[in-house]
Amino acid sequence: MYRFLLTPRWIAASAVGVAAIVVCLMLGSWQLGRFEDRVDSHRDTARASAAAAASAAAPLTDVLTADRPQVGTDTVGRAVTVTGSYDGAHQFLVPGRTVDGKQGYYVLTPLRTTDGRAAAVVRGWAPGEPGSGQAPPAAPTGEVTVVGRLQAPENSGSGGAVAGGLPAGQLGTISPATLINVLPYQVYDGWIAADSVTPPLAQVPTVEPQGGNGLTLRAFQNLGYTLEWFVFAGFVVFMWFRLVRREAEATQDRALGLDPVQ
Repeated sequence: MYRFLLTPRWIAASAVGVAAIVVCLMLGSWQLGRFEDRVDSHRDTARASAAAAASAAAPLTDVLTADRPQVGTDTVGRAVTVTGSYDGAHQFLVPGRTVDGKQGYYVLTPLRTTDGRAAAVVRGWAPGEPGSGQAPPAAPTGEVTVVGRLQAPENSGSGGAVAGGLPAGQLGTISPATLINVLPYQVYDGWIAADSVTPPLAQVPTVEPQGGNGLTLRAFQNLGYTLEWFVFAGFVVFMWFRLVRREAEATQDRALGLDPVQ
């Protein structure tokens, strides 16, 4: 009944089917490998962040050096120290920030260092909208040493970031790109969440960089593509068996002198 499989037409069709299955399995395996690579990268980043958070406080200039001036995934949450004087004349409020499920704002005061640059220090968080409650406490005067956790610069797509058009004295995002437009001096990359805060301000938790708190959407896209390619391979097998069955039934009908069912 199945001798038709040895005909050139069916040999060629079977070869094409096998090739299609192999290609689908190879592409599915490749996408699965990409997903596993992203999982491993995520785990490495999480381990690096945990190690940075557990390490002893280091001078900011030892963490952000001339060779590595930007905050990376391995330095987010790193405990740092920086010494300088607060520039209270250029203090900013950063609205639209959530802490413990409550909306509020950050109080950012630049800390000018002896090298002429400044570190953007968030001295704490207050609930509500800027100006709606008790005014934030004034920044300490004179030389101080701040101990805090290094945070990554925000971007316009960061969670909680507020669009432009804010009143004077407020910022939508915390990044060198925005600070350079409102400060008369250069700033270090990222910002520092101070560990010691003055009531009624509350301490700001470490903010994970975008995509740093879990697997990215691209990783799950790779997993979805993996499933699709394996489904395609299964569909080719299903269609091959279905066509073989129909051809076998047609062959049997012809042998009995019946019109094959189309």
